[in-house]
Amino acid sequence: MKLKVKLLDGKLLKNYLAVLSAISLFCSFAFIVIEIPDNLKISVGIGLGFVLLIIYVTMWIHANFQNKSILNINNSILVVKTGDIFIEDGFKVIAFNEYFDTQVDNRIIADSSLNGIYIKSKINDIIELDNLINSDTHLNENTLHSNNGRPHGKKKTYKLGTIFQHNDYLLTAFSKFDNDNRAYLNMNEFVNFLLNFWNEIDKIYAGRSISIPLLGSGITRLKEYNTITDQELLELLIWSFKISRIKFTYPSKVSIIIHEPKKDKINFYKLKED
Repeated sequence: MKLKVKLLDGKLLKNYLAVLSAISLFCSFAFIVIEIPDNLKISVGIGLGFVLLIIYVTMWIHANFQNKSILNINNSILVVKTGDIFIEDGFKVIAFNEYFDTQVDNRIIADSSLNGIYIKSKINDIIELDNLINSDTHLNENTLHSNNGRPHGKKKTYKLGTIFQHNDYLLTAFSKFDNDNRAYLNMNEFVNFLLNFWNEIDKIYAGRSISIPLLGSGITRLKEYNTITDQELLELLIWSFKISRIKFTYPSKVSIIIHEPKKDKINFYKLKED
């Protein structure tokens, strides 16, 4: 396992000092009523030091193995955890491209992508889904233009962040497509997507919980930011939720679901720094 939290991590040391203060306070009161014989004081001191060392190492190991973090943001609960988005309760967000393409052929949509898995495993009638998307009033209000020169796939493009509700799934226009059907975004488009996305969620969620994948993780062409990490994408997603001021009243919550193979790229312990 990759060590995500260093042995002398600043946050870890800060939390350890808080634990140490509590232990010190307890020991101060205990030693008032318990007198330690002179010949045992050195042994007790060494033993106490060893216990404190064990506590620190235990906290460090726990920080590295942590695969869930619960944040309270604007009085809403946001959970970051590993898991399978398809088995989560409430609404589940699936990212589509700006065309809301449904053609899973490893040219437009890869069958191994979350988008492809959703269409192949959850949609029985693709033609019916296409008709619902094409006739949806909200989507039509957010149509940008038609790319009639596109040789494969749909022609109409939609504003990024626009959501189409299909049963328990919220399909969102997330990525742009170039002429070779490769997904891409620049950072400005990504941020605008996030802000519009949360605005759409605010209109739809109606007190239900929302589960979201790590949006942007699969895009290798995030223009101008080719080296952005999954950790940075996650922190950007959390930041956008924070500034959206959307309120999820208990017991509803937002969950960001990290796919199992990506969990070693996420420092869950760090997420509570702020």
